[in-house]
Amino acid sequence: MIRKLAATLLTALAMLVPVSMAQVTVNISEGVLKPSPIAIPTFEASAGADPELAAEITEVVRNDLLSTGLFKVVPEEAHIQKDLSIDTQPRFADWKIIESDALVVGEVDTVTVEGVEFIRASVRLWDVYGEQVMRLEGQAGRRFTAKPEDWRRIAHKIADTIYSRLTGEDPYFDSRIVYVAETGPKDDRVKRLAIMDSDGANVKYLTSGTFQVLTPRFSPSNQQITYMSFENNRPRVYLFDIQNGRQEVLGDFRNMTFAPRFSRGGESVLLTQASGGNSDIYIRDLVTEETRRLTDHPAIDTSPSMSPDGEQIVFNSDRGGSPQLYIMNTDGSQLTCPSGGRDTACRITFGSGRYSTPVWSPRGDLIAFTKQTRGRFHIGVIGTDGKGERLLTESYLDEGPEWSPNGRVITFFREEAPGAGPSLWSVDLTGRNLRRIPTPTDASDPAWSPLLN
Repeated sequence: MIRKLAATLLTALAMLVPVSMAQVTVNISEGVLKPSPIAIPTFEASAGADPELAAEITEVVRNDLLSTGLFKVVPEEAHIQKDLSIDTQPRFADWKIIESDALVVGEVDTVTVEGVEFIRASVRLWDVYGEQVMRLEGQAGRRFTAKPEDWRRIAHKIADTIYSRLTGEDPYFDSRIVYVAETGPKDDRVKRLAIMDSDGANVKYLTSGTFQVLTPRFSPSNQQITYMSFENNRPRVYLFDIQNGRQEVLGDFRNMTFAPRFSRGGESVLLTQASGGNSDIYIRDLVTEETRRLTDHPAIDTSPSMSPDGEQIVFNSDRGGSPQLYIMNTDGSQLTCPSGGRDTACRITFGSGRYSTPVWSPRGDLIAFTKQTRGRFHIGVIGTDGKGERLLTESYLDEGPEWSPNGRVITFFREEAPGAGPSLWSVDLTGRNLRRIPTPTDASDPAWSPLLN
């Protein structure tokens, strides 16, 4: 095995991970995560393949792995061996000299199937100090094929495969982020739905900007988005089909509806309906078109998010006097609260400040949230039992956390100063790997898709 395999978590974070999932070696240097050195020479372009395309695929793989904060890519000018081939064993001594723990060897070629040309990329991962190939999903190497226009997906899939093999974590690079693209002056803002690759590439606009849109959320099971729109000057929840561009109003509610989010199976949508200065949470079945009320309280209940098993819902409510996070059973039955006693909704946050926008992790162990305290905003996480609250970010304005498909990275939007436009950011569960996600315009309300098929 690799001598010093990169860690995905610090020791403190490892305490949050179920024992069955703790498959990685933690490498700590004075409390700071030390990235693992990995060599990724530019992939070879075989006969008929474009060398520039091979180089571009390699660069995306490098950037994906660098973005995790877990890897340090050994500069190509430091490489000693130049005559690499995917079919032959590398000279391990050459890679040990430059202290590379792992070596990625790739090749790009083209293949024609029924008259249609495809790009094909092959890759092998070598354990330098173990002097052996590392099996990728049970194979000595992996091969990925796609249409020429989808070459970036090949790169993301390669990075996902390497990341999963070296960390034991599920992948997340081959996914997309939908967000609200913002342009124009503050008093006349244009807000459009936009979608991009997880690294900020391939931005496409889904709506024209004629009507304002807010809080887009991905379906976990198909290419659908739910969001709030002010079309016809009436705030309502809509569904948008990415494949055919069709949108439709979700239900025929009399009052304002907002804060939509799909259930974990994608067959229903949770939303908030406001009436008479109050708001409650509802669930709308997309098949039967039946709507069921989930909360009935004089306080403001909003921002629902369902647990991965579909059994519970976390939401935001001021029923205790200030905005805090609560958990309820999806069927409305009573549950035993962490603080003791039984109720239909249990409060799980008791810290100072205001809590909002809770989102249940796809792994089920944590809930992400926005917290406002002492004039600053934070993105944080807390256990589902209300224990172990940790604040990961701090800024003038941080809001709207959303989980990556593997539950290890959170994306959100930030305004760094009064009057500054919003931008998209990500942070991992250590709180140390904070990165800005590039977008061509101001951007807010990000939501991560599941892994693409």
